[in-house]
Amino acid sequence: MNTTSINSTVKRKRFWPPTLLFAITGLLAIIVVPLYGFIFGYHWYQWLAFAVMGAMCSLSITAGYHRLWSHKSYEAHWALRLLFALFGAAALQDSILKWCDHHRHHHQFVDDNNRDPYSAKRGFWFSHIEWMMHEYPTSHQNFENVQDLKRDKIVMWQHNNYIPITATMNLGILTLLGICTGDIIGMFLLAGALRIAFCHHTTFMVNSIIHRFGSQPYRDDVTACDNKIVNFFVFGEGYHNYHHAFQLDYRNGIHWFHYDPTKWVIKALSLIGITRNLKVASPVKIQKAKLDLQFKKARKKLESGSLPKGVEEALKSEALQLTHTLEKWEQLQLKSYKAKNGEKPNKWELTQIQTKTNELEYSLKMQGERLQALMEHVQEEKPKEAL
Repeated sequence: MNTTSINSTVKRKRFWPPTLLFAITGLLAIIVVPLYGFIFGYHWYQWLAFAVMGAMCSLSITAGYHRLWSHKSYEAHWALRLLFALFGAAALQDSILKWCDHHRHHHQFVDDNNRDPYSAKRGFWFSHIEWMMHEYPTSHQNFENVQDLKRDKIVMWQHNNYIPITATMNLGILTLLGICTGDIIGMFLLAGALRIAFCHHTTFMVNSIIHRFGSQPYRDDVTACDNKIVNFFVFGEGYHNYHHAFQLDYRNGIHWFHYDPTKWVIKALSLIGITRNLKVASPVKIQKAKLDLQFKKARKKLESGSLPKGVEEALKSEALQLTHTLEKWEQLQLKSYKAKNGEKPNKWELTQIQTKTNELEYSLKMQGERLQALMEHVQEEKPKEAL
């Protein structure tokens, strides 16, 4: 093992603020919250405050910190950005600038133990929470990869005033709600400690659980997975394998039936002009990613000699068809570019191009189903051969 690799795993000084924050909120949530509830009980409005503040904090991280600022997958009105900055601070996950700097490094160097700040290959505990509690070489930030965010006035205002904003959004709001409802302690326990602990650990699950357990339909060269169970708690961030394949897409769940509340909020706000320029990955590229992975798995089986000889010819034929389909798609993309950027955009030609593109997308989808059926057929035939 080289020196860099050794140094990357050596603990340095402890970061006491996050360590104490995680310890205090965690102990309050596990011990004091249920004990207080058993003795005094909680009112519905305290649970409502927990739910509303929790949802606002989570959305500010997923739709704000993550999809808006880290990946620039859409643009938003200043009022929405300000709202995300305020409740993002209330979530106690650091400033936008620091959060995005770490996250962009994560995507740039995913699973590299020496450069990914919360590499899943360093272990479950490290990627979940440990990386924030001790100093590591990957802890140091120079903000070189967030130069664009330094020009965002709201981002820099939140970064430079993070502590007072965080105190106001937590202590100030909770105290006011407690006075209005007549139970400050109950409000601080539910809408404060429990909400913070819950939002923290559901967010951290994306780095730990989802980088360890789940399916990988788009990429298998990274640890990121799609995990539908955890997805329910992380506002749509559970389609993480897709996200690592198409990080500029404002959606994580690409189909209408995919549970992705963050996507729904961004889309709904676009209908009234609050969000705009929503980026989506090309359906053809999405199908190609899935097919590439299917072919990759099939080739590995071929190399291991676990597939019948006839299957090899079928795979070659399918690979050739994929090549022809992608060539046609690239030609259509070139025609589309010329048609859109000509002196007078040709609407009839653009419609034709879109129709042919949709046909290619359908062709790729059917090819994926054929490949899956072929591999399933081979698996079914194996037991018969053994008999």
